[in-house]
Amino acid sequence: MQSEAPTPLYFQMYSLLKGRILDGSIAHGTQMPTEQQLAEMFGVSRITAKRAMDELAADELVERRRGKGSHVTHHYEPEPVQAPLVGMLEKLASMGRQTRIKVLDVEKVIPPADIRSELGLAKGEKAHRVIRVRSSEEGEPFAYYISWTVGIKKGFSKRELETNVRLDTIKENGLILSKVEQYLGADAANNEVARELELKAGAPTLTLVRHSYTKDGKLVDILFCQYNPKRFQYRMSLSMDDYHSE
Repeated sequence: MQSEAPTPLYFQMYSLLKGRILDGSIAHGTQMPTEQQLAEMFGVSRITAKRAMDELAADELVERRRGKGSHVTHHYEPEPVQAPLVGMLEKLASMGRQTRIKVLDVEKVIPPADIRSELGLAKGEKAHRVIRVRSSEEGEPFAYYISWTVGIKKGFSKRELETNVRLDTIKENGLILSKVEQYLGADAANNEVARELELKAGAPTLTLVRHSYTKDGKLVDILFCQYNPKRFQYRMSLSMDDYHSE
């Protein structure tokens, strides 16, 4: 802390802690050090530390409870990387042509409650579920897919999904996608995924969840992917222009 700076010490401390909370360095739910501990860490008085914590609480970044300490309440969400949808769809189509697809199941069924809620379906309404496995040209399976789709005219057939890119089939069914959101993560392979991807049950997999929207903002397709990390890598290439906001 710079005591000679024109900015008050409490505000310097508050700004530093706020920045670490906003960028996720101090995660949601983390218990903050006590005022005395903060004072010792930053080399300031306890009154200064209290003032800084009061400011964080006023910004609703932390919650202070007598006898229970202060906990971070801010949920950090990284800024999404913006990418042209057309380019992404072209890459997906290219991958579809260069790999093999095996369709395990095509059926119109009632989705689980969380999927039904995301797709805006009423209780008892059905969605088109497709389960597939994608393999390399050498026959090594690397991806397991489950998708849920609503709003298409005639549904899917196993034959067309084995010969066409699924997104092309969606377009032919009258749905024009305008926006896609993707979320990367990790999860353990259940028995079925492990069997199809030639992994041990419980082995780690790379996961991707893709939400596809129409121009009016309606979510019409949810895709869950699990990848064998020994056979698949997710690569992104960004130009330096993508860092203009940093």
